[in-house]
Amino acid sequence: MTTPLERIDILGNPNIGVFAFVNNKIALTPPRITRSTKKAIEEILGVEIIETTIAGTVIIGVFIAGNDSTILVPHIIHSDELEQLKSELKGKIEIKVLNTKNTALGNLIVANNKAALASVEFDDKEIKMIEDSLGIKVYRKELAGIPAIGALVVANDNAGLVHPSLSDEEIEDLEKKLNINAGPATINEGVGFIKSGVLLNNNGILVGNNTTGPEIMNIQAILG
Repeated sequence: MTTPLERIDILGNPNIGVFAFVNNKIALTPPRITRSTKKAIEEILGVEIIETTIAGTVIIGVFIAGNDSTILVPHIIHSDELEQLKSELKGKIEIKVLNTKNTALGNLIVANNKAALASVEFDDKEIKMIEDSLGIKVYRKELAGIPAIGALVVANDNAGLVHPSLSDEEIEDLEKKLNINAGPATINEGVGFIKSGVLLNNNGILVGNNTTGPEIMNIQAILG
């Protein structure tokens, strides 16, 4: 069965992964996204939408990482934003503030419900904090010589898309560590930083509006 897929934008921008975070339960999005975008997120990804900001900005996907059990947020989150999220999540998903100078958690961590990869920018203590928070094994990695591994990979519990610069050995290693099948892909007319234009969970995938037909065919071949 082909993974459900739709093209969308968020706030008129195809870089949808910059502006939103998804797992298999919820999507965190900026306020005032269009009705058609909400409908696509709810129907394709099968999740409840929670509108929020992080540190007063709409670039939620840059700042948040996590899986179905826990969402990690940076210490720069405003107290009212944190309280609102706790209230909306109602204990269904834990929310943990990660005290680290590396605040762009979404660009530095890729996680599913089996394991996570975290940037070499994190020290041993921070890796332990991430492991304890998510309740899974966390592997510290650099990919294609780039520390921002969260920008290079998107993954659900079964499959993943990776930046074309990753070597075959790197892809095989992350497949093993995350227990998924993965393949190289681009988004939004040739962008290799795949996280920037993708929202992926176990139910489906949303891609930025500028994603081409051949890119979509490649993505669907990888995801199945």
